[in-house]
Amino acid sequence: MQKFSNIKLSIIIPVYNEESTIQEIIKRIVAVEIDKEIIIVDDKSTDSTRIFLKNLKQSNPDNIIVIFHDKNYGKGKAIRTGLNYAKGNIITIQDADLEYNPNEYALLIKPIAEGKSNVVYGSRLLSDNPTGKTAYKLGGIFLSHLTNILYGTNITDEPTCYKMFKADTIKKLNLKCNRFEFCPEVTAKLAKNGEYIIEIPISYQPRTEAQGKKIRAKDGLQAIWTLIKYRFTD
Repeated sequence: MQKFSNIKLSIIIPVYNEESTIQEIIKRIVAVEIDKEIIIVDDKSTDSTRIFLKNLKQSNPDNIIVIFHDKNYGKGKAIRTGLNYAKGNIITIQDADLEYNPNEYALLIKPIAEGKSNVVYGSRLLSDNPTGKTAYKLGGIFLSHLTNILYGTNITDEPTCYKMFKADTIKKLNLKCNRFEFCPEVTAKLAKNGEYIIEIPISYQPRTEAQGKKIRAKDGLQAIWTLIKYRFTD
């Protein structure tokens, strides 16, 4: 992996009921050779995820912080909690499943390290990836087009999980999200602040609802409303 000087990456992992993947994703992230800290926020899991993370916290591993919510708030709230603990100068979000590949962190860091942008999105549509459920793909394309129309951006994958930011860029956005509306809210507020979003092709291995995918049609509707709302409000 490419080495970067004077960069520490804070990786925020919002977690809810991911007992089948949480151990493996942490293993993959730990193996990435980059200066990093891992911030895991358990959003009141009800399966064995919480037990695993409590044991992990007790073992006090280097550069891993584990936080437990007292109730299930949602992904956006978990990310906002993680931001309060992040000490790195670059921040990214990592879902607790195995859809995204941590070995690609360097691809997203590079444009920021080179001073080309404060924000980089990993686009699943710029690579030849499995599409997964058609509704998810079409929904993502629609949200991207809506974003471009409302905010004058030129992005292909607005709802991608792999969003990477300079720390001061994301921390000044005054995020209010609780659930999956994190993505449209952060994109809207970045665009309104005049931030240039660079997209980098990434790999993607979609999972099914049976395998634990949690986003639903109502979340797509919430994303549409969020994009429209923040076009006209702060």
